[in-house]
Order: sequence, then structure tokens, then C-alpha cells
Amino acid sequence: MHHLLAEASAVLFDLDGVLTPTARVHECAWARMFTEVFAELGVTPPFTDADYFEHLDGKPRYQAVAALLSDRGVELPWGSPQDAPDQHTVCGIGNRKNALFLAVLTEEGVDPYPGSVALLDELQRAGVPVAVVSSSRNALAVLTAAGLLSRFAVIVDGTYAIEHGLAGKPAPDTYLAAAKLLGAAPERAVVVEDAISGVAAGRAGSVGLVVGVDRGAGRAALTAAGADLVVADLGELVGAE
Repeated sequence: MHHLLAEASAVLFDLDGVLTPTARVHECAWARMFTEVFAELGVTPPFTDADYFEHLDGKPRYQAVAALLSDRGVELPWGSPQDAPDQHTVCGIGNRKNALFLAVLTEEGVDPYPGSVALLDELQRAGVPVAVVSSSRNALAVLTAAGLLSRFAVIVDGTYAIEHGLAGKPAPDTYLAAAKLLGAAPERAVVVEDAISGVAAGRAGSVGLVVGVDRGAGRAALTAAGADLVVADLGELVGAE
């Protein structure tokens, strides 16, 4: 494998888009949910794929709901995170999306990227510690569905961040917490990310190497955000010197 990975104190992986193609599951859940909600509220025009990329992709759930409603000129109360999924509040609608995400995940499952699994295998053989660092509060469900849960002793997800008062990406806090939990020196750790905010988080944490995985953000944008190396698939790092 790439010599900088072989010598790393730890490799810290983002989840959605790096280990698993979970964006498709999110996209499917958002589309189902907003199609239902727009019909219930009589909102036009109907939901489209463009809405997903323009207003929803990569944003925290409630902020994403608020952004799309605002685009359609719809004003609803914010509500609270305890709202039921059938309530017409921003939080209720966000909770409905999450329930649908978990339903789609259970129905259809999710296969991890083969190149990512090959790299995990190689790191395991080399004895390099690994962690998952994800903004998602569904990380455990996704890792379980993908059959990857047993590979990670350390998982710093959205729930962990909230419980420990850690700032989310692009702040480096979650990556630094994962390195600490593994007993790894941050300056020798590697961060693997597909999102601009995640690459920026690795860079801000002064880790030894930030690897960008280009799943659509673009090589130039990932490099500009601070990626030292950009690949189209993690399989490129397997067996490579």
C-alpha cells in the first residue's frame, strides 16, 4: 500500500461516500418523504432530483428541510427533535426522513465500495488502527447494514459528537477525538474524506496526510480544501507504493 498509509499511526475514515455509497439511500429517502409531504401540504412544483443536490445534500437534516421549504415559500414551525414523523414541523418532517432512511437501508441494504474493503483488509494485515469519523447519527446502522461494524473499535459519529460537545466538520474536533481514542499521534494520522468540509477538518487538525476520494466533489476542489492526495477509489491505494 502507499508508504504513508503503512507508516500511519491510524487511518480515520469518513463513512458516507468513503466506505459506503450511502448517498443513494439518503437521496431515495428524501425523495419519498418530500413527495409525500408536498402532496399532503399541496406544495408545488413537485420534488425533483435537482432539489436534492441544490438544497439537501450534505446538510444537517433539519437545516436541509428548512432550506427546501423556504425555496418553495412554505413556512412551518420549527418544532422540536421529539416531534412525531407525521407532524408538519421542520423537525417532524426531518424525523420522517430519518425513519424512511432507516427503512430503505433495511429493505435494500448497502454494499461497501469494494476498493474501500480491500484497503481495510490491507490495513488490518499491516496492523494499522482504523476508526470511522462521521457526522451521521445513523453510522452504526449503516456500518451494520454494510457488514463493516466489527472492523472498527472506534466510531466517532454524530451522536458521540453531541454527547461530548464536539464541534462538527469542518472543525477538526471529531477527527482529533478519534485519534486520541486510538492512542494515535494526530501528526502521523491519515484522514480519508470525500467532502470538502471533511478534507478541511483533516487539514485543520494538522494530521499527517489527508486523502480525498473524488465521488463528485472534484479533484481541484478537494485539493484546494487541503487534500494531499486525491483518488477516484480507495482501491488505487492497495498494493501501491
